[in-house]
Amino acid sequence: MKRQGGFTLIELVVVIVILGILAVTAAPKFMNLQNDARKASLEGLKGSIQGAAGIVYGKAAIEGVESVSSGKSVNGIPLAFGYPTATSAALGAAVNGLDTDWSCKETSPAGSIKCTFKGKEAAYIDSSDACYVEYKQATSVSTAATTTVVATGNSCK
Repeated sequence: MKRQGGFTLIELVVVIVILGILAVTAAPKFMNLQNDARKASLEGLKGSIQGAAGIVYGKAAIEGVESVSSGKSVNGIPLAFGYPTATSAALGAAVNGLDTDWSCKETSPAGSIKCTFKGKEAAYIDSSDACYVEYKQATSVSTAATTTVVATGNSCK
């Protein structure tokens, strides 16, 4: 009679234990990937807004309207001291894809706008679980527009 080859029960248990130990040590490193991806997306949006604001400022400087507080525009983009105003229309015209990929909410009083993932305004802007990019328009000739990432909630850290 021919003897069949295979794994013994002890060998199978040892392999399962080793896989369990690997899973316990490696799993925490991969658990936070979604939050890291959100934060990286927001950093990318911040860079896009900053780049667009810099280009608009350059165009405003060429036209000589960088020191005007309001009422002027460059390529249809309303300006505040040479930078885009903090409105959905102004940022949407300055940043390609902002209207289609992101959702922006103007704050009160005017002068600031918050942008987050499309369809997530209530979860990330209107709650304590903050996860958005905030653009503040320039307030004077010596104060440039600022863009910051706000990630204070557990879902965006």
